[in-house]
Amino acid sequence: MPPEPEVGPFGFAGWARALMRGIPFAILVFGGLAVLLLVRLIEAPLFGLHRPITPHITQFVCRNSFRIMGIRFETQGEVMRHRGAVVGNHVSWLDIFALNARKRIYFVAKAEVAGWPGIGWLARATGTVFIRRDPKEAKKQQEIFESRLLAGHKLLFFPEGTSTDGIVVLPFKSTLFQAFFSHHLRHELHIQPVTLVYRAPDDAEPRFYGWWGNMDFGGHLLKVLAAPRQGCVTVIYHEPVRVDDFPNRKSLAAYCEKIVRSGMPV
Repeated sequence: MPPEPEVGPFGFAGWARALMRGIPFAILVFGGLAVLLLVRLIEAPLFGLHRPITPHITQFVCRNSFRIMGIRFETQGEVMRHRGAVVGNHVSWLDIFALNARKRIYFVAKAEVAGWPGIGWLARATGTVFIRRDPKEAKKQQEIFESRLLAGHKLLFFPEGTSTDGIVVLPFKSTLFQAFFSHHLRHELHIQPVTLVYRAPDDAEPRFYGWWGNMDFGGHLLKVLAAPRQGCVTVIYHEPVRVDDFPNRKSLAAYCEKIVRSGMPV
C-alpha cells in the first residue's frame, strides 16, 4: 500500500466542524456505553452469553453515529439468519459502526485493541472476543469460539489481519477459519462474506476513510469530523455458504476472499 497521507491542518472552520460533530458523537458513544454497561449488569446474570437487550443499544449508537458525522450509510443484500460467522475486508475503525449498525455481531480482534482508549472500551463492552497470536493459546481460543458460536453469536473476523487504505483487499489468512472446522461446528455453521466499500467526499482522495499502517487514531478521527463534506459507506452482504461445502480452511478462505473482492468498485 502507498504511504499514509498527512493529516491537517484544519483551520478555524475545520475545528468548528470537528467540535460540532465531535461533542454529540462523544455523548452518544459514551452515553450509550454507560447505558449498555448498566443493562448488562442485569442481563448477564439472567441470560449469560445470550444478549437479548444490549445489542439493540449498540445498533442504535452505531446507526446514529453516522447521522451525527454526516456520513451516508447504505446496505445491500440480506443479513444472514443462519447460525455462523461473518468475514469481511477491514478498512477503518469506522467498520465497527458500519457492521454493527444493521447486524448483531461480535468482533474477533487482536488483544492489543482492548487497551485502546475509547475503541477498546467500546469493544469490551459489546462482547468482542480478543485473541493473541500465540500457538499456546490456540486450544483455549478454539473453545471460546465454539461456546460463542453455539450460543448463537455471529462472530466477525477480518481475515486480512490488518486494516487497509480501502482501495485494496489484502490476501485472506486462513488460520482463523480453522475454528469453523471443529467437529462441533462444521455441520452447524454458515459463513457470510461482507464487503465494506467507502466512497470519499467530493474532492478528497479515494483513501480518505482508510486507516492503516502507523496512522494515529486521534488524528484520523479529527480528520473525519472536520471534513467540510462527507462521503458514504456501503455494506454489501453476500450470499452465505455452508462450511460443510468446503474441504478445508484454505479453500473456504480463498472463496470468501474472492467474493469480498467481487464487491469492490472496479
